[in-house]
Amino acid sequence: MAGGGTAARVLGRAGQGARAVGWGRPLGPEETLGLLEASVVHREGALLALSKPPGLPVLGRPGELSLTLLLPALRRRLGLPAELHVVKAPTRECSGVVLLSSCHRATEQIQQFFTDARRRGRYPATYCAVTVGVPAEAEGEIRAGLCWQQQGDTTVVVPVPAPGRRSLARKEVKSTLTRYRVLGAAGGCALLQLQPRTAFPEQLPVHLTLLLCPALGDHQHSSRVGRVLGVPFLLPPEAAPTRTQVLDDELLSRLGLSPQQLRRLPLHIHLQQLVLPQGPLCAPPPPPFLRTLRRLGLPQHQEP
Repeated sequence: MAGGGTAARVLGRAGQGARAVGWGRPLGPEETLGLLEASVVHREGALLALSKPPGLPVLGRPGELSLTLLLPALRRRLGLPAELHVVKAPTRECSGVVLLSSCHRATEQIQQFFTDARRRGRYPATYCAVTVGVPAEAEGEIRAGLCWQQQGDTTVVVPVPAPGRRSLARKEVKSTLTRYRVLGAAGGCALLQLQPRTAFPEQLPVHLTLLLCPALGDHQHSSRVGRVLGVPFLLPPEAAPTRTQVLDDELLSRLGLSPQQLRRLPLHIHLQQLVLPQGPLCAPPPPPFLRTLRRLGLPQHQEP
């Protein structure tokens, strides 16, 4: 009883800063917990997989709702005997497959499987994304050096066009690669399949801006893509401060959004599939993502 009371108090405090994003408003702790419970896609032995909503961080700031904070209550709701920990999860703003484990040995085996797969040129994570803009090529690769850069009071991820060997050796810059394929396009927007071959914070949204097709709901990097007479071009990060994504009136109308609702539009990048030794784990996109696909006339059933 005491443990349950402690969890309730923690959830109550966290609710003050909850930012798990639904279609138009933040979700509270109980709503988010119910959403996680209903989104379980796999449960076998020590492993549990569920689909995370966009906007929910794995580790939050003090007083902020996070996946880790909710795990003890989720374990009790599901009747699991052991504590859960995160093996693999998408970043804060992305939705998709979260792999949890109650056994550290099982976690080590999964991590080793991921390492071995990458060495063989097989990459376990596949994402889908809705973009504002359609890539010029139906499929291809996005290669870029990425690094952290201080801008004012914050640090942001920026591309480095031609990183030198010394900066790469010092790990000041990381060489990154994402493969993409266009699954469908309509009305100037596209549905892309993304397979990152490297891992760096915010790699996917930054790579999509380099493709001149920022992700829908990217309020962090999309300002780096400017337009002149409808033709997109890339702005340097220092000339493109963070702001709410700008969409034209026609696209807002198709999405059924007012300008006031735009700032709450979630990032449309979803971790759709994670390959494990037992086979692939898949999670369907969340309702806001599916609603966008319907409204834009993009494919709603994608094979990873």
